Amino acid sequence: MSLILNLETATTNCSVSLSKDGKTIVLKEDNDKSYSHAERLHVYIDAVLKEANITSNDLDAIAVSKGPGSYTGLRIGVSAAKGLCFALNKPLIAIPTLDALAHQIKMEKGIVVSMLDARRMEVYSAIYDSDFKQIRETQAEILDETSFKNYLEQGKVYFIGNGVEKTKTLINHPNAIFVDDKLPSANDMSALAFKKYKENNFEDVAYFEPYYLKDFVALKPKAK
Repeated sequence: MSLILNLETATTNCSVSLSKDGKTIVLKEDNDKSYSHAERLHVYIDAVLKEANITSNDLDAIAVSKGPGSYTGLRIGVSAAKGLCFALNKPLIAIPTLDALAHQIKMEKGIVVSMLDARRMEVYSAIYDSDFKQIRETQAEILDETSFKNYLEQGKVYFIGNGVEKTKTLINHPNAIFVDDKLPSANDMSALAFKKYKENNFEDVAYFEPYYLKDFVALKPKAK
């Protein structure tokens, strides 16, 4: 039996799950648009463990969503995960954020474009086949009317993530299926983390860093 704590903080959704042998048994999450991860993440961790009636020492591993996504959100999630791993002497598992997001789609045929908003008309995206095998590398790309055209000409393409809203304004193709109001969740990390756990596919806790994809750029605060 394996108990894995899963942390997802790559977007506005602060999400924590506890999984047993790849199945989520407790989930706590909240999509606060103001990014409340610093205040809520450890509260949710405690709540999940209490609901499952276990202690942190009972965990077999800690899994964290590695990115891409919000710079600050990823830093908070990874810092929490590494702190737990160091304190408890538990292995660290890293799950690509876009991989877990893609698994929210249920389909027999087609392609999934998993995408996160990266400001203006840019998105972070990765593309998967119907078996969730990644068929194009993760990219930061600026959207236009021709984006994903080659895939759309081949068949159904499911777009998922908070990059969908801006994509809708540009792409008008009969094979485009837009899945609204979906964000990465710790619930979808459970099976992926368990697979890595069985393979002993762990990260070096001391040196692991989030996958930002792009360098952090600080924005000037809006004038009051």
